[in-house]
Amino acid sequence: MAMTQPAGAKQKSVDGRRERSVSSRAKIVAAMLDLVEGGDVQPSAARVAEAAGVGLRTVFRHFDDMDSLYREMSEAIEARVLPVMLRPFTTGTWREQMRELAARRCEVFEAILPYRITASLKRFQSTFLMQDYRRMLRMERSSIDAILPASVHADPVQLSAVHLSLSFQCWRVLRHDQELGIDAARAVFLRLADAVLEQSKG
Repeated sequence: MAMTQPAGAKQKSVDGRRERSVSSRAKIVAAMLDLVEGGDVQPSAARVAEAAGVGLRTVFRHFDDMDSLYREMSEAIEARVLPVMLRPFTTGTWREQMRELAARRCEVFEAILPYRITASLKRFQSTFLMQDYRRMLRMERSSIDAILPASVHADPVQLSAVHLSLSFQCWRVLRHDQELGIDAARAVFLRLADAVLEQSKG
């Protein structure tokens, strides 16, 4: 006669497998983040498996659902930078607040630089990454728009100039295309922001 496993034992077995799966997935996400931060913008499954300390088969099993992995990576990155992004302003006028925002963005953009580059390489192959890219653009613009006075909003050319001068793409060009160090890139970024803001009415 076949032995039937008690219901409680079955549930524990299922729960154990689920916990191991969640743990493995967290290790994979952490390994991908570490590899990207270290300069490997497109880490292979083998490198991820080695860094995560899991089997290659486990990585391939989770890689079947790349968008959910990208989502978890995005959430982990946002958790790091949101406290900086949401920090209250210490100044009063809109120009002073914009300068605070510019300085803050240097810090945030540098922290997310390798991940945004990786996402840019992959976003045309991923529905989530493309949607997340557009969401980040909206967030970047809306945080600026919330500070600027109506007089700047009324000038589309000037508004676009402000958006561009404080964009992630501007920071990427300084750091990668012009190969500036962090301090030099920050000096140029802030100088450019100042120059554009000085042209703004209001």
